[in-house]
Amino acid sequence: MGAGPVSDLAGMLAGMAPVLDARRWDFALVAGDPPADAFALIREDEGLTAIVSGEGGAFACITLMVHSALDGVGLTAAIATALAAAGIACNVVAGFHHDHLFVPWERREEALAILSDISARAAR
Repeated sequence: MGAGPVSDLAGMLAGMAPVLDARRWDFALVAGDPPADAFALIREDEGLTAIVSGEGGAFACITLMVHSALDGVGLTAAIATALAAAGIACNVVAGFHHDHLFVPWERREEALAILSDISARAAR
């Protein structure tokens, strides 16, 4: 078992170690039973959204391997700001251990490079 969650911004950025998932992902509205293999389910007043993998998926998933604290401040803002400056959309899904960033499939390598650069600079 590793150390506990990281809550300071510098530590979260330095420890990001972003990993690009090879699968394509999409956000789909679900009618009826949700798919058993959904990455995540989001229940809203308007309906149920499932994040699912599939051939035609429009998004790539980049997982930040740092165990960021759920009450840590600034990680999402730092990432969103850097990706926005490059014109890359980003949808963040936070799990207990990691943050998962869904970026346009065509921009995945560029997004990964930006995140890796942020992490390397913070580690210095």
